[in-house]
Amino acid sequence: MTRPALPPEGPERRRPPSSATPKDGGAAAARGLSYLFSEWRRRKSLASQPQPDDVAQPDTKLLWGELASLALPAFHQLGHKAEIEPTADPRAVMLIPGFGSHPWRMTAMRKGLEAAGHSVADWGLGWNLGASEDRFEAVCRAVTSMSEAEGRPLVLVGWSLGGVFAREIAKRLPERVEKVITLGSPFSGDMHGNNAWRIYHWIAGHAVDEPPVPMDFADKPPVPTIALWSARDGIVHRRCASGRPGERDVSIPVRCTHMGFAWHPEAIAAVADAIELDISGSNPHECAGDKPDQTENLAH
Repeated sequence: MTRPALPPEGPERRRPPSSATPKDGGAAAARGLSYLFSEWRRRKSLASQPQPDDVAQPDTKLLWGELASLALPAFHQLGHKAEIEPTADPRAVMLIPGFGSHPWRMTAMRKGLEAAGHSVADWGLGWNLGASEDRFEAVCRAVTSMSEAEGRPLVLVGWSLGGVFAREIAKRLPERVEKVITLGSPFSGDMHGNNAWRIYHWIAGHAVDEPPVPMDFADKPPVPTIALWSARDGIVHRRCASGRPGERDVSIPVRCTHMGFAWHPEAIAAVADAIELDISGSNPHECAGDKPDQTENLAH
């Protein structure tokens, strides 16, 4: 059988020429590289800013504990078990991870609170890479969705930057939030009172005190607000995490590192107690435990 003859080569057989040329592609690549270099220089400049005068940071010696706590949490938990009584009043709890962290870092916290009888979920957004309008709107939607599904307001438990998020969410959605519990969160004083702000500048691309989402960090949310802090915290200064009267309702010390807030048995037990804590008669001028050192000036 004879195959039909192919039409002659011509315009109808030729593929339309691409509008892009090698020269155009090279120009686009050059623009991309120029942007990357410009952005690298901008972020380097942000991260190279000097530490503000009279703003204290945690002792750098405490960072050794943070490194060990980050690398060997299982070792640190040996011989320590969270003593959590089953709750008589189960709550709906959302966990919000700290800057540069993923919800899996808070797995021990989630399991401990679930074992106590609470309904626990993470924020559902994966890695926390800093404040952005999109990320903040997404977590607000997540809070609304979980609250509707549970049929009640949530207890927001935020670790480090996650606690700053939790406080701001409660201000925007007070009807969706029953209580805020922050874990080593830098909401008080100068936002440079920590050992991580330069890393934050590099990764997030904006200054810690100039987020793209308007925030009044120290302004207390219109719901019960409990701040957990640690004198062993090598990342956030204890006074920044404890807060001043009027910035939170109760301040509670915990013996753990900053990284340990996510998994240390004492931190899990402290969060479980804070969930149950009735602060209706609390005195905001008192801490539920030892007060942070009052001798250091954090430019409050």
